[in-house]
Amino acid sequence: MNKSITYKDSGVDIHKANQFVNSIQGLVKATSVEGVIKCRGSFGSLFALDLKKYKKPVLVSSTDGVGTKLLIANLVGKHDTIGIDLVAMNVNDILCVGARPLFFLDYVACGKLNPKVLKGVVKGIAHGCKQAGCALIGGETAEMPGMYCPEDYDLAGFAVGVVEQDKIIDSSGVREGHVLIGLQSNGLHANGFSLVRKVFSRSQQKRMAAELLRPTRIYVREVLWLLDCFDIKAIAHITGGAFYEKLTRVIPDGLCAVLDKGSWPSPKIFQTIQKKGRITDAEIYRTLNMGIGLVLVVEGREVEGILKALSRVKLSAWPIGRIVHDKKNKIIFKEI
Repeated sequence: MNKSITYKDSGVDIHKANQFVNSIQGLVKATSVEGVIKCRGSFGSLFALDLKKYKKPVLVSSTDGVGTKLLIANLVGKHDTIGIDLVAMNVNDILCVGARPLFFLDYVACGKLNPKVLKGVVKGIAHGCKQAGCALIGGETAEMPGMYCPEDYDLAGFAVGVVEQDKIIDSSGVREGHVLIGLQSNGLHANGFSLVRKVFSRSQQKRMAAELLRPTRIYVREVLWLLDCFDIKAIAHITGGAFYEKLTRVIPDGLCAVLDKGSWPSPKIFQTIQKKGRITDAEIYRTLNMGIGLVLVVEGREVEGILKALSRVKLSAWPIGRIVHDKKNKIIFKEI
């Protein structure tokens, strides 16, 4: 007589998944903030927005992943920082319109559930949420044999924040003569890794793993503080598409961002990638952040104060360019 087939026989172990979820409850609880509502047995995550704090609150959302940086994490078996990247990619995006992150959800898909690996991932996510001041309010872990190899996993994140309607940063106030301030990145962050993996062999990736896996910097606390003190006209998160795609997004029609090459120190890793891959300047500045994770557009009179403020919280920043009138170009790089 043929044995009946169970879900576990097909590669999905619900019991192990439940054990994993229980094992991360301490990490999740540690990220709790005011507004989180615990509801036993709920199929959704609950958050109560304190409407007394806002006159006209606007919710801001973002969803993103970390791309093929995951392959390097898997290559060297280091999984405790990739979750920080996941949070950063989302909260830094909503920060660009002036939003304060409220809560975060994660989605983890894998070929075979490895509790040790995934607990490391969630540990990073929880750490990122603490940095951003938001709650890890929920998530989903999906075991998908056949879709992924047993050792593979993928990540997606979802963040929700809030901003007062009259304080939304929409770049409409950007004018000719405004200054670009670049905030230091923490290295490659989580973009351009398909290029990085093309340039470096697997053995080189292993040797350079500590540098390649540096987690994306989370700018939330510093920038929200700046927004309380200074008039910031626009913010660009330098991620996929880098300067050519992300900075130009906040430049109104008829204006152009002129960036001064050499006005900030580009870390050695970027120079190594460009030299080894024989990559043109146009391509490298379209793919990697080159040492700048966030760009602020401000009036000239605000520059000195912002730089001093960031220096006090030990975040390096530099004036890296300016806004000019130009109907043909959106971005120009100049040697200084």
